[in-house]
Amino acid sequence: MQTERPLVSTSSAEDARHHSTGLQAPQLRSERVKLRRGLTFLGMTLLLPGSAQVAAGNRRLGRVALRVWAALWVVVVLLAVLALVWRSAAISIAASGPTLSVVQVVLVVLGIGWGLLLIDAWRLSRPPELARRHRLGFAILNLALVGTVVGGLFASASIVSSQHDLMSAVFAGGGDQQVKAGRYNVLLLGGDAGKDRVGLRPDSMTVASVDAETGRTVLISLPRNLEDVPFPASSPLHAKFPHGYTCADHSCMLNAVYTYASEHRDLYPGVRNPGAQATVEAVEGATGLDINYWALIDLKGFEDLVDAVGGITMDVYRRVPIGGGHVKIYGYVEAGKNRHLDGREALWFARSRSDSSDYDRMVRQKCVMNAMLDQLDPASVLTNFNKIAAAGKEVVATSVPPSEVGAMMDLAQRAKKLPTSSLAVVPPLIQPGAPDFDVIKQAVAAKIAKSEAKDAKATAAPTTTTAPADPSPSPSSTRRPKAERSGEARADTDDLTAVCKA
Repeated sequence: MQTERPLVSTSSAEDARHHSTGLQAPQLRSERVKLRRGLTFLGMTLLLPGSAQVAAGNRRLGRVALRVWAALWVVVVLLAVLALVWRSAAISIAASGPTLSVVQVVLVVLGIGWGLLLIDAWRLSRPPELARRHRLGFAILNLALVGTVVGGLFASASIVSSQHDLMSAVFAGGGDQQVKAGRYNVLLLGGDAGKDRVGLRPDSMTVASVDAETGRTVLISLPRNLEDVPFPASSPLHAKFPHGYTCADHSCMLNAVYTYASEHRDLYPGVRNPGAQATVEAVEGATGLDINYWALIDLKGFEDLVDAVGGITMDVYRRVPIGGGHVKIYGYVEAGKNRHLDGREALWFARSRSDSSDYDRMVRQKCVMNAMLDQLDPASVLTNFNKIAAAGKEVVATSVPPSEVGAMMDLAQRAKKLPTSSLAVVPPLIQPGAPDFDVIKQAVAAKIAKSEAKDAKATAAPTTTTAPADPSPSPSSTRRPKAERSGEARADTDDLTAVCKA
């Protein structure tokens, strides 16, 4: 009898184990089904908000959510199509104040609504019925999805808010949208509101004359100490200075026009920035160009702007001191090819006066402009937009209206594909203290004509005859042979990128 007991005991244990396994298999399958159901609801809500509610919840709520989602996608598709066929219009619509306000509200409401739908999808999954080992992980996954979706949409709303503030603060409008002789002429002012300055005075003045069709650009820089500048007859300052902006003590220089007009705002009633408007008129009188827009950058905030885009990479063609003048030299921006400059180094490379001249500074400033134009792409701008907007509101102002932002961006993209020409209005072409403005106007006209001729030659039918020499060479090139030009005149070129190489 004793020998039979183990056999009976073993058989009973095996029967109990088989019975237990038979009970657990359906339970395990049920647990897996419930988990898959919950994950499916979360996935449906993530990809198609409202679909989980239509399948297993409040169908009315689900249908409303699906219709809203479909409407949003229709709007996105329409904007994408518009961007493909008329990019500037799409950008102008997207950059307008009312559009940005609506988008900001929609993103916030969409974030809240989508988050609530994800939470409801978690509820529809019946968490108490899930296996105990699945509940915590499922809840964490749901919270992670809610945080990602809501946080991403709120972050997008923050970017839109920054864009709205930037557009309101920077793009004041008031410029002339009409193309001038096939070109857009934009006056770029580099201001310096230092502690020893009364107000803001432009330290650099450069006209970017851009072909409206091709984007081919000529940068024309004017010295800040240019005297006797004439004002057009339409300018309020023409009556004050009928013979040009002249003073016996030679203090009436081009960069002082901004301060004078700012102190006499009554001459420009209703004008948001009389200083910039008066400087535009002075530049028009000096160059013979009709200026469409002006853009002002405070050089003291330029450092933050460069840092906001992650710095710029450019050739530094000569060693430039950091500091000098009234302060000690703290270091140097070292020369070299493909040097990555942070905001501080880029600022000092552009503005350093130590061991230099105004004319050399004009060249360096245009090299920095050229580098930023080449490297600022939509991806880098979007990635760093909040920082750019924060810096931009402090240092940038322009008369370009929000409605023209798209057209100007299109033009900038075309300009990046072509070499930039440059003309520096410097001695011996003219003497800033007693300039011949007819010579300046002839030089500007000749430089622009030479730039336009490049595109005319590219589109002309090929011929077997030899093309004649340029009939109207720039006066700067006829008045001084290359051997006599100083390094300060490097910007008198048909390819600024080549000139800026180390």
